[in-house]
Formats: sequence, C-alpha cells, structure tokens
Amino acid sequence: MNESLIYHYDTASKVSRSAGSEELFLARYSEVEKREAPVYFQGTLLQPFVTARCLLTLSKVVQSSFSMSPFDMSLFKDPVVTAGNEKLRFEGFSHCAGVYARLDIRPGAHSGEFPVAGTTNVDFNQPMLSALSSIVKGQEVSLSIGRKDVTLQAGENKVTERKVPLPVKWIKGFASVQVFLSEAEKAHQFNRVQTLQLFQSIPRGVVKADHYLVVRGGKPVFSPVAASNAVCVGGIHRLRLLEPLLPLADELRIYAHPAMQSTTWQLYFGGLTFTLSLSREAWRGFSGEGAVLDALMADVPDAWIEAVDNYGYTNQTFNASLLAVNENISFAAADNITAKLAAIGLLGFDTDENSFFYRRLPFKLSRIMSLHPRMKDAEKLLAENKVSIISDAGGRVDARVEGSGVTHTVLLDENQERCTCTWYSRHQGERGPCKHVLAVKKMVSGS
Repeated sequence: MNESLIYHYDTASKVSRSAGSEELFLARYSEVEKREAPVYFQGTLLQPFVTARCLLTLSKVVQSSFSMSPFDMSLFKDPVVTAGNEKLRFEGFSHCAGVYARLDIRPGAHSGEFPVAGTTNVDFNQPMLSALSSIVKGQEVSLSIGRKDVTLQAGENKVTERKVPLPVKWIKGFASVQVFLSEAEKAHQFNRVQTLQLFQSIPRGVVKADHYLVVRGGKPVFSPVAASNAVCVGGIHRLRLLEPLLPLADELRIYAHPAMQSTTWQLYFGGLTFTLSLSREAWRGFSGEGAVLDALMADVPDAWIEAVDNYGYTNQTFNASLLAVNENISFAAADNITAKLAAIGLLGFDTDENSFFYRRLPFKLSRIMSLHPRMKDAEKLLAENKVSIISDAGGRVDARVEGSGVTHTVLLDENQERCTCTWYSRHQGERGPCKHVLAVKKMVSGS
C-alpha cells in the first residue's frame, strides 16, 4: 500500500536574504479549495526566542522515530501550520506516528492580523533549523503565513526548500489522536522545579517496560512499580524530546486517557503551549489506532459533512453539542459528523479550551474510506454476504463471519464486543474493533 500522496507544488519553497532580514517562503498544495486570500496571518512574534525553541523541539519530534527504518523515516518530514481564530498552531508526528506534537501560539504571544483562516505545510529541513537556531532573546521577528508562502523575517539567510510528500499515515494519526485528546482527563499539574525533578527520574537508554508517574511526599517521580491512581507511560524514553524546553516552561500539565491508551504532556510559556502526546507503546503509531471506527459506521450524508466543514471553516471552532441543538439533529448524528471530520484531518482538539478546532487539510471527503482499511474490509464482507446473524435479542447479538478458511464468531452485548479472530485476541478491543465486529454492527444497525 502506498503510504504517501505525491503533490506537485506550483512553486518551490525558498528563503531569501536581504539586508538585516530573512524571508522564508514555503509552498503549499490543496486538492480542494475554499475562499482564498493572499495572507492567513501577518504580524510579529512577542515571544520569539521561546517560540523558536518550541519549533526546534517540534522539528526533533518530526525527525525522530521509535519503530521505523532509516528509509521509511526519509519519507516523513512535513509538519502542518494552521492560522485562524486568533491562533497559530504548528503540528507534526514522529516518523512512526507514535508521538504527536503541537505548538499553539495564542493571543499574547503574537501581534498581528488574520485576514482569513488557512492551513499550509512547512518543511523542517536544515536551512529552517539554522534560521530558528539563530534567533536570540530580544530580537524582532515577524511571521507571515500565506496562501502560497510562509515568511519568517529574522537575521540573514538564503536557501531554497523543496516540496515533500504529505504522508497518509499523518492524516490517519490526526484522526485518532484527537479522539484520545478529547477523552483525556487532567491528572497532574507541576511547576518548573517539580517538572525538572520528574524528568530527572526517567531511566537512561531505551525503556521497554511501562513506567508509572506517582507522587511521593509531594515529589513526582517515575517508577517501574504500579500504584493506585498512577499514570501509566509506555515508551517513557520518548519524553526526553521535551527536555530542551523544561528550563523555559512555567508549568507542566499531564492528561491521561481513561484506559491509559495515551498520555499528553503540555508545557506552558506565557502565551505559548507545547503539547506532546504519546501512544500506549513506542511501537504503536496513532495512525494504526481504530478510535474513530465505531463513529464512522453510521451513514451521514456528504451534504451534512460539507455543510459542517464550511461552518468550521468560517468559525474555526466546532462544538458537537451546540451543532446538535442549533441544527435540531441527534447528538449521535453530531458525534458521527465529528468523527468523519476528524477522520479526514479537519478537526483537532484543544484540551485547554475543551473543544475541537478546525484544521483545513487538502483532502476530499471521498478519501475517508481509503484511510481506514478495517472499515473498507467490513464493507467488503457485507457486500460478499459473509455475515450471518444467528440471534439478535435482549441487547445481545450472536453472529458468524466467514474468513479465510475459518468462520469467526462475533458476540455483541451492552458491555463488550468479542470476536474469535486473531486481531481481537491480540488487542482485546484496545485498538478499536476488528473488521468482523464492524461488519456485524453495521448489519445490525442497518446502515
């Protein structure tokens, strides 16, 4: 399966040097177009030094991998920047898609105008890293994010950046990580001293065993021993990506998924917030999770998706409950619309505001199915009449699904979904339903 979409940009990205200033222009591409404007944001950075350090840390996330070969790593290096609703958001995944990072530049950390909202792709190659590294405290830095370019003015440099593929794996990751973020609960909040103490307890080297965040005598530490109310962290060595930012941060807030399928670590620097989300284990990418599959089962007319997409584009926020009330639709339908928008990368989630934000990525609605092979396989099972319902009564469903040389048993009730296939045996439902469960649920629902 081809994991990248190759785009042909109209122009090459470049950085030009002039007296006392540097201008970084980054090309963008889109399959779909809405109302365009030359500039999405134009203004100055009010915390340029810290902003630069955050972007350098984001670049380290984008350049890192915890389960991929060097060849695979070379294909993934294209973060996303969104301007809208008085905020700038830079996002990216590690090569393996198991680490998600985002820098939010909020009002107070920038001064400028947002003529219209938009999203573009940004290279993190050596010329940009050098430009960011050269920014010092007190230096005046301006930033412009436009329809065809992104301009960073600071210092003197001149380089040309080349277009890169936008990986499909990232779009799948964007879908799942937002679900985990929306379900996460705040577990801890530490000041700078406590945060530095905590990170000093990270074991050296690659850590394969789970570790647990516990508080002993008012001091937070990581321990290999589980305790009540502890936060479980898999692949804890990945947290070292945050170490360069710790001396600059005012505080750290930690969010944990109720089933410990992910943890989110947020550092705060005045008007800046840096978010790092870790998948359950280092080898698991968010792109392989099935967090949105259940919600994607129900049929929602494309017209609804298009309408809400346009609503999000205009308002830059998305509240499923308000959508249901204002448009007189069911909460379940609103949730399914949310899932479908997230599934194609159009929604992100802000834990501070406890709400979704709109992210305009260049993908058509028709791409949803191709991004979720389990859903596609479930549709195929139904089309080939390989699903048989044995009984459906009292909230319990007993079904048989034909496989390759074997017939699987699927049992559904109010508390659990079970299947005799290898996928369910391996993951026990922790990575979303298998294709057999999806097919049975879709047949029972009649959608």
